[in-house]
Amino acid sequence: MGEHFNEKEEKITKGMIISGIVIIAILATTLIVYLMNVNNSNTNEEIFEEIGEVRNSDDSERVSTPMGKTVDEASNELNEVTNTNVESNTTNVTNTTNTTNTTSSNSTSKTKESENTSKTNKTENTTKQEEAVEEKEVKFTCPIKGEIIREFAPDSLVYSNTLEEWITHSGIDIKADKTSVITAAADGEVESIKNDPRYGLTVIVNHDGGFQTVYANLLTAEFVVEGEKIEAGQTIGTVGNTATFEISDDYHLHFELLKNGEYINPTNYMEF
Repeated sequence: MGEHFNEKEEKITKGMIISGIVIIAILATTLIVYLMNVNNSNTNEEIFEEIGEVRNSDDSERVSTPMGKTVDEASNELNEVTNTNVESNTTNVTNTTNTTNTTSSNSTSKTKESENTSKTNKTENTTKQEEAVEEKEVKFTCPIKGEIIREFAPDSLVYSNTLEEWITHSGIDIKADKTSVITAAADGEVESIKNDPRYGLTVIVNHDGGFQTVYANLLTAEFVVEGEKIEAGQTIGTVGNTATFEISDDYHLHFELLKNGEYINPTNYMEF
């Protein structure tokens, strides 16, 4: 009887121990699960707060946090992208400025070169035009047909019957009958009509190329007026004997040819 009671007591004790262990295990498990849930809740709140800060930043509209990356990693990449864009924009602005300056400098250089070239060309053209005017060929025809009775002698002496001495002669004397018609040797403009003390009635005509012709010892000169533009072959006057320095000679035309104020030999420019 006593032994049977002891066996029951031992079974109850074992049962109570096992029950206590199970209860303790359940409580421990519950506590662990609770603590894990609390930690997870705090971690999630921190993550949501950090994600909220990233989304509320100025760059959140341009960069989103990709899957598999932490908020710190995304934030670092965002800063790298921003810095890269800033550097790229700065480089582009610098390059654009340099390109603009280079283009402006080249344009200015080209403009100056163009202006210098234009001025040089204008100067050359003006010079060529002036030379062309001076070198323009003027065709002369003899003002009257006849024998040359006194040659061109600006540097030598010829005998003057009137003065009865040896003198220089700046033109040629062409023998012709009294009142023979005298014509213009080339196109030109009448500069003057005058009574010269030595040459008598004289007509002076200017021509292109710096040429000038002188018709002296005339009888009449009423066919032209001063300032009149005349053509080659147009009547200027008639042969006379009005030159006091050549009054003892036969009737003739005293004819002179000048270029740029210098006397030249008429026979080198026309046939008589």
